[in-house]
Amino acid sequence: MVRVKSEFDPLPVKRLQQGTATITCLANKGFPSDWSLSWKVDGSGSISWEESRSPVVLQNDGLYSWSSTLRLPADRWMKVGSVTCEATQGCQALVSEPLRRDQCPQS
Repeated sequence: MVRVKSEFDPLPVKRLQQGTATITCLANKGFPSDWSLSWKVDGSGSISWEESRSPVVLQNDGLYSWSSTLRLPADRWMKVGSVTCEATQGCQALVSEPLRRDQCPQS
């Protein structure tokens, strides 16, 4: 099992002013280590984005954590309804609560 949570960059106003919306997905308390993270972007048919993933980290409790960061140009972010982070391992999939654009301060 794994816990999955996604959240907006703590400085969304600054990021949007710089032209990028940044969202981070953190999955932790996972086992085994072969879970992977992916993003589902509502309205993504014509929207491209950049994502980066951290290496898997073994925590002191013997469980693993991962993170993935999604970056969207501000003009594309304005076309998105919501984003969701999904953690998968084999046939198992866990999905974060969708983050809606209107939840981001100064979107």
